Amino acid sequence: MAHATVKAQNMNTSLKELDPEVYQIIENEKRRQKESIVLIASENFAPKACLEALGSVMQNKYSEGYPNARYYGGNEFIDQSELLCQKRALEAYNLDPEKWGVNVQTYSGCPANFAVFTAVLDIKDRIMGLDLPHGGHLSHGFQTDTKKVSMTSKYFESLSYRLDESTGVINYDEMEFLSSRWKPKMLIAGTSAYSRLIDYERFRKAADGCGAHLLADMAHISGLVAADVIPSPFEYADIVTTTTHKSLRGPRGALIFYRKGQKGTKKDGTPIYYDYETRINETVFPGLQGGPHNHSITAVGVCLKQAKTPGFKEYQAQVLRNCKALCAKLQELEHDIVSGGTDNHLIVVDLRKVGLSGSKGERVCEIANISLNKNTVPTDKSAMNPSGLRIGAHPMTTRGFVEKDFEQVAIFLDRAIKIALEIQQESGVKLADWKRVADTMPPALVELKKDVNEFASQFPTIGFEE
Repeated sequence: MAHATVKAQNMNTSLKELDPEVYQIIENEKRRQKESIVLIASENFAPKACLEALGSVMQNKYSEGYPNARYYGGNEFIDQSELLCQKRALEAYNLDPEKWGVNVQTYSGCPANFAVFTAVLDIKDRIMGLDLPHGGHLSHGFQTDTKKVSMTSKYFESLSYRLDESTGVINYDEMEFLSSRWKPKMLIAGTSAYSRLIDYERFRKAADGCGAHLLADMAHISGLVAADVIPSPFEYADIVTTTTHKSLRGPRGALIFYRKGQKGTKKDGTPIYYDYETRINETVFPGLQGGPHNHSITAVGVCLKQAKTPGFKEYQAQVLRNCKALCAKLQELEHDIVSGGTDNHLIVVDLRKVGLSGSKGERVCEIANISLNKNTVPTDKSAMNPSGLRIGAHPMTTRGFVEKDFEQVAIFLDRAIKIALEIQQESGVKLADWKRVADTMPPALVELKKDVNEFASQFPTIGFEE
């Protein structure tokens, strides 16, 4: 009997040949990255080695469970990759494996934080983190008077501490007072748009005073911590979370570190042990997610190896120098900075004095090939209509910028803000009217974009070659 045959599709066809439309979109993004000044504080450029691991055959394998305890066969090398990633994560922060463990399976920062809350808290338990408009993160329990914006605030009761609006610095006295009265089960020391160092010792004192677990969310600063150029939370925190694609300069992913071993002793001498390991691991899987993204875990392992090199330490030190240079130049150009300066990788520019919204500042920069994001400042009432711009130094430091280059960035930003104000004089203050005028590309904006493109294109691309 004759059998019909179907010509097999060539599964090794290149992307360019198989799907030229997607190929071109990627090429356009490469060009944008080359020609742009990227200042988004939560972004970075992953090195070629990470991208190679991320695009590898490791993505083909399904591996529910943990190393040596999978629900599928064929995971010998996946286990090796995950165990290596765990080992490197502990080594990156000089942690004793007898005292600390790490889960490397969570997909990103918000799921990692939610996994921690779900693991150690009961529904409707109380948590306390920095208020979003004051520089906190959405996943720490943000809500408004009328809406529970973050699912964290829907499942848990959240109360925020805030900055001292006169200084732009965390109001530690208020945080300690609120925690002592409200008695949260989880106290969060972590930020998303805060340019100063965190006093983890004060948080530890407050957590002990109210009987709370202390979570340090170091997503933004984990690379700086690994390089030992800013203080580490590990001496004080019970649990530490981080993403891996920001200052760690890796793929998109997240890590959950947790204390383990003996915590103390009872009055009768019986030892007390931390119980985070089982609770967190079981919450991540099978509690909240299925198979881990093995290609991402493999690439995270690559970036963690990089984090132990001398060059990585120098890179993070240069980030601090660059951010201070950017801040000083903007202040010289008479722009206000929330908290008056920076001790880390970012600053928040306060546009209230010049009369411009953060949305307009973000858009005029975007048109000019400068990517950053609008951000709240301490007195703002709405995260959708903020008065600030958040600016980070990590991405362009990766591309080779030093202090003098960030001083030029400040000049570009100053030009962009002045152009936005000129457009506002013509359009009025309504954002929709302002955008219509801005999108016509006034000559000053065309010139700024040209200057930015020429300047950025001088520096090497990361992860790909032009």
